[in-house]
Amino acid sequence: MKMSKQQIILLYGGRSAERKVSVLSAESVMRAINYDKFFVKTYFITQAGDFIKTQEFSSKPADDEKLMTNDTVIESQKMKPSDIYEEGATVFPVLHGPMGEDGSIQGFLEVLKMPYVGCNILSSSVAMDKITTKRVLASAGIPQVPYVAVIEDENIEEKIAEVEANLTYPVFTKPSNMGSSVGISKSENQDELRSALKLAFKYDSRVLIEQGVNAREIEVGLLGNEEAQSSLPGEVVKDVAFYDYEAKYIDNKITMSIPAKLSDDVISIMRQHAEKAFRAIGGVGLARCDFFYTDKGEIFLNELNTMPGFTQWSMYPLLWENMGISYTDLIEKLVRLAQEMFTKREKHLL
Repeated sequence: MKMSKQQIILLYGGRSAERKVSVLSAESVMRAINYDKFFVKTYFITQAGDFIKTQEFSSKPADDEKLMTNDTVIESQKMKPSDIYEEGATVFPVLHGPMGEDGSIQGFLEVLKMPYVGCNILSSSVAMDKITTKRVLASAGIPQVPYVAVIEDENIEEKIAEVEANLTYPVFTKPSNMGSSVGISKSENQDELRSALKLAFKYDSRVLIEQGVNAREIEVGLLGNEEAQSSLPGEVVKDVAFYDYEAKYIDNKITMSIPAKLSDDVISIMRQHAEKAFRAIGGVGLARCDFFYTDKGEIFLNELNTMPGFTQWSMYPLLWENMGISYTDLIEKLVRLAQEMFTKREKHLL
């Protein structure tokens, strides 16, 4: 008897500045899925927030098959967001940044009663806000880079004085709720800091100012629900001084060293911190945990990314490939974890 295929719904695009990365991730996922087991439907969320029905795949798409983008939207295929509902289907929200991995789409999918890949509402929204992440991780005793949080309407002069009393230049200013290096600036002095704050407040009403550190960037993958496992770490080796959005996604001026060349002790501490941090934010499914390893030998947890870049050359899938889980198997495992969490959540609604 032929088994009927499971449905996967790929949601991609989205309203955040990271929408282009989402398209690349979704195209990689749609090519890697095991079509012996799964049938795939894709839906595009436009920059304006409209849901558009796009392609369906019952077998591996051709290498030149492209998904819809904001430049190729077919307005006549617009639909109500709730029309993505399909009984028994699992959603893979390949969405990065606000309105994608901040808990909003996760809440929408829970209201629709659909299993979805990745972190739940709470862990998604906590991890998306850098200031809240820092406070939760501090309560779990996880070391972090010194920082000052600035909320809109606070006295900027007082905050600049606090920065100059507690941190030393250079400092990095970041919108609290943004991913992918958008709106981030490095400041060497007070004038630059003022400009950096102005830029960051364009993207968010909560801004983080962090101590600049001379450090290697090390990343650890997390996979699983209650018993989440960590991967061996990988290292982002940059050949640009500051890893900005262009360097990261457009010019691809980075290479990765997997596994990272670190001592066993350092690896062990990072993996423990990553697992503890994932539990502290209530994470399920997957996350990528980003560390700084300074030239003084300090280990700081920088952030948790609950829907890391998912192209086949992104760090997260490569970390698991190094652990013996292929990209195709990783997708299947994430779908299974999503279904487990869904069953559990439904049971909790006594």
